[in-house]
Amino acid sequence: MVKKAKKPWPTKDVMNQIYEKHLWGGLDFDFYSGSGSHNSKIIDSYIVAVVKFLSSFNPLLVVCDLGCGDFNIGKHFIKHAKKYIAVDIVEPLIKRNKQLFKHDHLEFHCLDISKDNMPEGDCVILRQVLQHLSNTEIEKITKKLYAYKYIILTEHIPTGLFTPNKDIISGQGNRTKFNSGVNLAKTPFNFKFKEERIINNYILEDKKSQIVTTLYKVF
Repeated sequence: MVKKAKKPWPTKDVMNQIYEKHLWGGLDFDFYSGSGSHNSKIIDSYIVAVVKFLSSFNPLLVVCDLGCGDFNIGKHFIKHAKKYIAVDIVEPLIKRNKQLFKHDHLEFHCLDISKDNMPEGDCVILRQVLQHLSNTEIEKITKKLYAYKYIILTEHIPTGLFTPNKDIISGQGNRTKFNSGVNLAKTPFNFKFKEERIINNYILEDKKSQIVTTLYKVF
């Protein structure tokens, strides 16, 4: 008798489990979004690059942080936005963030960005979010990105030649172990934009992978 393959967990359940069981580390924290959100070697130059971009606008932009996590990074951008809308799929995390971070022009919302309507804004921050999602979910999200003028996308990708966009089951890991990474411009996503430029790049200690932040101007 052939056993049926187990259906993957819904992404919401997977992400809740990651935080509940501290699968990204941070046992001393109530919620912890991983070293990629806390290691100063990784985040310091990223924060500088994003602040430089956001603060260059007058008037300031409405920023949508999609996958805000524990907000250890997003908290640095609040004062450089006209309005800052932070979104995550994990409801207890959003409740915690609302209690810890209070500003007149800051909002937190619990949403599944592959299924729910996106908040309105000028600029999207997507930092190491898509790398954990299946191609089906990324395709749904990509179609919604055309509503924003600017996309600040950060992805963990191999340093050498790799095959973009190998499919995975949404979860804790990413595509680098399959020598792959997300590239929105490639099949099956084929994201269209007017301009792109890399604004930050950090090569990990093993030299095999890197965290790259790309700024897209959509229209």
